[in-house]
Amino acid sequence: MGDILIVQNSRSGGPSRVGDWLAEAGHELDLVPAHEGAPLPARLEHDAMIMLGGGYLPGDDDRAPWLRDARRLMGRALAQEVPLFGICLGGQMLAEVAGGEVTGDVGAPENGSLPVTIRAEAAADPLFHDLPPVVPAVEHHKDAITRLPAGAVHLAETERCPYQAFRVGERAWGVQFHPEVLPARIREWRADGFDPDEVYARAVADEPVSTPIWRLVTDRFAALVTRHAARRDAEVSA
Repeated sequence: MGDILIVQNSRSGGPSRVGDWLAEAGHELDLVPAHEGAPLPARLEHDAMIMLGGGYLPGDDDRAPWLRDARRLMGRALAQEVPLFGICLGGQMLAEVAGGEVTGDVGAPENGSLPVTIRAEAAADPLFHDLPPVVPAVEHHKDAITRLPAGAVHLAETERCPYQAFRVGERAWGVQFHPEVLPARIREWRADGFDPDEVYARAVADEPVSTPIWRLVTDRFAALVTRHAARRDAEVSA
C-alpha cells in the first residue's frame, strides 16, 4: 500500500477520521506536526500528500514559517502527479500554488455543518461522482478562494462561498470544508455571530448523513493512492 505524507498546521487540526479511514485501507501515514516545528521532508518521496487546515493564509510565512516548505512540497506533488488532497487551508494553498487566488476575511464566514451543493462537473470526477446533489459538510473559515486556477474543475459550492471543492489536473483536490471533523471538535471552535450550542447540535444531526459520504470520498482517494503506489513500484522494478 501507499505511504501518505500528512502535514498538520495547527494543534487541534489533526487528520481525525480521514486518517483512520486511510489507515484502515492499508496505507502508512507519515504525520508531520509542522506547527510544532517538525521539519518537512526536503523531497517528496511519498505516494500521496494531504495538507490539513489551520488559521493562516497560504502565504502567512511570518506567522507560520513552515508554510514556505509546505507550498514547495505541494508544487512537487502537482509536478509529479502525486495524489494530493488539501483541506481548508490546504485547499486554499493548492489553489494559490496552482495559480489561483485566495483572499483573507472575505464575504460571510461559514461555521458548522452546512449544505454543500455538488456541481454537474463532478459527474466525471474520480472522487466526487455520484454523490447526492446536496451533502452536509463542516465549515470553519473566514478566508476563501476567490479565483480558481486556470483549467481547474469546479466540483462543489455553497451560497456564501462558491469554491468549496475543485480538482487540479487528474490527481489533486482541494476542499474548503472539513471532511475529517466530527461534531465533538466543533466544541473547540468559537466564531463571532454563531451560537456554539446551535452549531454543535446541527452537526450532530447531520453526522449520520455526512459520515458515509466523506468515507466514500476518502476510500476513493485511498484507492487512487494504491494504484499510484503500484505504478511507481512497477516503474522502479522495470
